Amino acid sequence: MRFTLSYQLKAENMANPKEYMNGSADRELLITRVFDAPRELVFKAWTDPKHLIHWWGPKGFTNTIHEIDIRPGGVWRFIMHGPDGVDYPNRMVFTEIVRPERIAYDHGRDEPGNPTDFQMKVDFAEQAGKTKLTMRMTFKSAAERDKVVKEFGAIQGANQTLDRLAEQLKKMHQNA
Repeated sequence: MRFTLSYQLKAENMANPKEYMNGSADRELLITRVFDAPRELVFKAWTDPKHLIHWWGPKGFTNTIHEIDIRPGGVWRFIMHGPDGVDYPNRMVFTEIVRPERIAYDHGRDEPGNPTDFQMKVDFAEQAGKTKLTMRMTFKSAAERDKVVKEFGAIQGANQTLDRLAEQLKKMHQNA
């Protein structure tokens, strides 16, 4: 497992120097993980609601789904229920679905007039029978990114969410 904050200047940030130089890297959170599962299966876990509901969110969180339409222009509205009893209304609007390579969406709170909090791009790369997952969250500012990391534990939450995904992939593989 490897989690990288893209605002830390590392060699992998320079893989796309144009992007780094245009100022987006200081607003990003970049997280990667390799799953011992084929790309099609990992993509299915992200796009099939019957699987998605079992792993989405950090440890101890549950979800109430209001609508889910995973296609460009489709909306996923749900409430994440924290183990402490706090509810987090979420709204995602999918901007790109390239099967089985990429999912992109605008993420915000499900509140009237609420703007997008960040943009997410998830890439699925085949890697010798495994899948390298790369999640890139781009915020409006470095300060907003830092707030999410510090106040909401974004890195720990992503780690726990991907742990839950790994467990769901094992179940899916066993039932295949």
